[in-house]
Amino acid sequence: MQRLHTMANIDTVLIRQLVILVLILFSCINIISKGVQAKEDDHKVTNIGAVIDVTSRIGKEEITAMEIAVQSFNNKLNNHGLSVYVQSHGKDPMLAAAAVMVTRNYSVAAEKLIKETNVTVIIGLETWELAAPVAEIGTRARVPVLSFTAPSITLPLSALRWPFLAQMANNDSEQMTCIAAIIRSYGWKKVIAIYEDETYGGDSGKLAVLIEALQDIGSEIEHTLVLPPISSLSNTKKVMQEELMKLLSLESRVFVVLKASSVMTIHLFEEAKNMGFMGRDSAWIITNKITTYLDSFNTSIISSMAGVLGIKTYYTENSSKYESFYGQFKQVFRKKYEDEDNFEPGIYALKAYDAIQIITEAMEGMINTNISSKQLSEKILSSNFTGLSGEIQFERGMLSQNPTLRIVNVVGKKYKELDFWLPSFGFSRSLVNEETEHDGNTAQGLYGQVTWPDDLNQVRNPKGWAMPTNARPLIIGVPGRTSFEKFVKVKNESNQNEEPEGYCIDLFKMAREVLGYDLPYKFVPHFSTYDDLVRCVHNKTFDAVVGDITILANRAELVEFTQPYAESGLSMIVPAKSEESAWMFMKPFTWEMWMATAAMLIYTMFIVWFLEHRSNPEFEGTWKTQIGTAMWFTCSSLFFAHRENVQNNFTRVVVIVWLFVSLILTSSYTDSLSSMLTVNKLKVNVTDIEFLKRNNLKVGCDGDSFVRNYLVDVLQFKSENIKTINSQDSYIGEFEKKHIAAAFLELPYEKIFHKGSPIAMDFSKAILTLSENGALKELEEKWFAPSPECSTGVTDNRTERLRLHSFWGLYIISGATSTICFFLFIIKIIKDQYRSNTSPRNNSIWSKAIRLARFIYQGQQINFAIDQTRPQLPEIIGRGSSRWKYSSPDAAENHEAASLEAADVEMLYIPGG
Repeated sequence: MQRLHTMANIDTVLIRQLVILVLILFSCINIISKGVQAKEDDHKVTNIGAVIDVTSRIGKEEITAMEIAVQSFNNKLNNHGLSVYVQSHGKDPMLAAAAVMVTRNYSVAAEKLIKETNVTVIIGLETWELAAPVAEIGTRARVPVLSFTAPSITLPLSALRWPFLAQMANNDSEQMTCIAAIIRSYGWKKVIAIYEDETYGGDSGKLAVLIEALQDIGSEIEHTLVLPPISSLSNTKKVMQEELMKLLSLESRVFVVLKASSVMTIHLFEEAKNMGFMGRDSAWIITNKITTYLDSFNTSIISSMAGVLGIKTYYTENSSKYESFYGQFKQVFRKKYEDEDNFEPGIYALKAYDAIQIITEAMEGMINTNISSKQLSEKILSSNFTGLSGEIQFERGMLSQNPTLRIVNVVGKKYKELDFWLPSFGFSRSLVNEETEHDGNTAQGLYGQVTWPDDLNQVRNPKGWAMPTNARPLIIGVPGRTSFEKFVKVKNESNQNEEPEGYCIDLFKMAREVLGYDLPYKFVPHFSTYDDLVRCVHNKTFDAVVGDITILANRAELVEFTQPYAESGLSMIVPAKSEESAWMFMKPFTWEMWMATAAMLIYTMFIVWFLEHRSNPEFEGTWKTQIGTAMWFTCSSLFFAHRENVQNNFTRVVVIVWLFVSLILTSSYTDSLSSMLTVNKLKVNVTDIEFLKRNNLKVGCDGDSFVRNYLVDVLQFKSENIKTINSQDSYIGEFEKKHIAAAFLELPYEKIFHKGSPIAMDFSKAILTLSENGALKELEEKWFAPSPECSTGVTDNRTERLRLHSFWGLYIISGATSTICFFLFIIKIIKDQYRSNTSPRNNSIWSKAIRLARFIYQGQQINFAIDQTRPQLPEIIGRGSSRWKYSSPDAAENHEAASLEAADVEMLYIPGG
């Protein structure tokens, strides 16, 4: 029955609305038909008709302004007769209309003027819902129409659809951009849009423009409250209370009133104040049309709107033209409407005055000629002058310049003007453009001091959110079961009044103290998965969640996270054992390094022996003695402990380079060994994730977190190889029993709130403050002291051992130096040998090689050419030492020749016979 009754009411309202529309259209057609002729060229300009709401304050202002304009026109042009005729359609604002006739009559009496109303121009129309159908009629009848409004969204083909329409206004894009800038400057993420439904339905497109403007700044409309038309309500107060009750369950407390009649505006703010929607954390913004009502509201109504921000079109009040009009308007308006409290003209009064001026200027110069309505329309659209309402210049049927706006703030029983909003510039302290002022902005907020609702001395800006109170505290969900109780631990599951403990709980309490305002709260354990906990915030079961929760992409789409207070990511834990060994001293070098070092040592030893054993007594002796001496010299040089002197310059070069190599090697070895002995080294058997999958090893994870799905879906682990572990202490036992080879754990770090919650931003700032002053580090040390059973300092020894690729350059330099010195020494020996030999010899290659080898080893020349004139003596008498001993009659000559090659070689002569 209730549904049928509601449907009957709706049908009644629709029928009434259709009747009203028909009456209005009939009135317009009736007015226009009197002045329309069949042919356009024969159509004469005679009268002007205005369609306005004469019962409203705005209508009264418009009528007064037009009367002043008509009187001014009559005074200037004596051969024109101008009169005002008002025809009212009752008290219903939708049936109210007026007709203003301007007739071109040189000597016609007033009585005849009233009877013959040939209307050729229509002005007025404060709403687009009325302007659109009248514009259609004007187009069909070829009658110019001047409307005081324009659609919220510019229609792309409006100039072609309504060629006789001139709109003395702009679309709502600039106004909505200004509102969005205010919302952005205070960090409000969600707003509630309110508008009164038109008699014919719709919101004039204002909502769509606001949605687009909010999307550009990252905000959104949480809810849209559509109020029924005031004309359809029998009990306005009751209906208003019912509508506002719908907003109690919402969290946003930023209200944008897009459109409402003056009567609806009064009821809206009175009931909003009574129901607590005008609190200290609330913000109300009203659009231009509603702001114009402030001039007509009495003090009691304005007081209910205290703290409201309004947008109004700016117009100058300093010109002589305005001052003249202001004086006349105040005098006439006060005389006609004594019951009104305010006698100030508004923007619509200024538009009405400018509309008459547009028409009069279009008619000037064409007094003695008949013009068509099309010509008059073209003259109207070509107007270009500065009127009382601003610059009058049309482009595609509407004003070409975006308006300068003014932000006002209702304070007490009046309102004060704050900042300017300059198109394409932003907020500004003064009325200047971007080229002369550089302090405009769209993000930093208003420059003027705003008085917000319910707190005249409010220091902080409203949160724009339904803040918790003692009666309704912040309901905070906490994980009931966690794998790591140091983060969150619910002491008693059966007693929810007992607060949980842990690192996350202490951090929440510390951050709450930094907020600067009271935040009542209540912890509620939730025994389910972390994803379910996040969904509980999204569906508003909880206001927030505190715990070890990781940010994920799918979670961030549902809720808003605070500033991280720990490192994020996924960690892999594997068992490790100590690397302490009796052979630790071998670890600094890799085996390639050891082999290369040994080879270079032996090669250097050989070069030193070769260069020194011929001439240096310290390298004399048997084979074993010589090799031992050379090895001792080379090895002791590693520690700069050698005592043998070197006499050959080539040897000195080799030794210098070798000492440099030794210095680098010993220093590097010492540093690496010191690091290995002083740092605790742990050896792990599992090196990476692929090793686990390749060997089909089992791994463990927390069953309540996202990790299990991540291991299966992303890392491609087999589901049967993943074991769920429910507590922190169980991991050690699972490792010891070798049930798992590795464990995967998430790194927790977040608190989460509803999307758009300003509390999340406040907590993020509080966490940063705790991090900067060191309190966060102290809290971490309290709850997460280093554990002897688990270490994060596991390193890979291979990265610390010294490898050959880091030293091969040194080895090449040392080896190349030794090799070069060796060949230079050989070349010197060969040159000296051939220079000292004068007797004929056996020059075969084999003989030369033998002589060279003996010379290198013995340090003396051997002449195999035999003198046939002398008897041959035994060549070798004996070997008394490492040197060869000879007997020859020519011993003196041989000695002399040998002394040329090596003065230090001692020759033993044996008498012949």
